[in-house]
Amino acid sequence: MIKSVVEIVAQAKAEVPTISPAGLMEVLGQSNVVVIDVRDAQELEATGMIPGAINISRGMLEFKADPTTPMHQKELTRDKMVVLYCASGGRSALSGKVLMDMGYENVRNLGAIKDWVDAGGEVDTAE
Repeated sequence: MIKSVVEIVAQAKAEVPTISPAGLMEVLGQSNVVVIDVRDAQELEATGMIPGAINISRGMLEFKADPTTPMHQKELTRDKMVVLYCASGGRSALSGKVLMDMGYENVRNLGAIKDWVDAGGEVDTAE
């Protein structure tokens, strides 16, 4: 069965639990929460990142999430809540699905950075 990207993203969005901007504001900065921005560098330059977030581009996520690889991101562990976001919510949903497939159980999709900003969330911008 051939699936379109729209179908794949819709399935990921249905499977990965969401977190609202207000929900993230309540837990942001806690040691058991890691926030991951899966956008590319050019996007970060244009809009900034949620304070304390880690940038792991979508293409590198599996390598950074797997503790058996030399590229493992030490902050990314299975005992933490992992909150993902991107530009529109599609890549973060796909990222959440792959992390769940890799054994991460407490995964949340924030969705779009724009939703965060519209809710009053702060962003750090490169100077």
